[in-house]
Amino acid sequence: MQTNDMAVPECRGGESFALMVMGHSMAPEFLEGEIIIIEPEGLAKDGAYVLAWHNEEWTFRQLLRSGAGWVLHPLSPAFADVPLADLSAVRGVIIQKALPGRRRASKHYI
Repeated sequence: MQTNDMAVPECRGGESFALMVMGHSMAPEFLEGEIIIIEPEGLAKDGAYVLAWHNEEWTFRQLLRSGAGWVLHPLSPAFADVPLADLSAVRGVIIQKALPGRRRASKHYI
């Protein structure tokens, strides 16, 4: 896939990888500057925190069941839910977060 002359990586399969949280849409659970670890083959289930490719951009949200479909839910009420017809947009599940330089601030998600 291509977007703005940048290749969009395929996250399916392979090893876990890390990203830095940017913005405040997932506060207070995830703060700007924290590092999240994504498992590309993780189980996307109701309540999981996920990385998704939606509307030509990456987004990090909580996955929630909504009727017959799903929504990408930001934890901050300043942002809106994004409806999903199915889970094909989900590219990975967040399994851990950490604050750089603070090992004890690490938290695991399963």
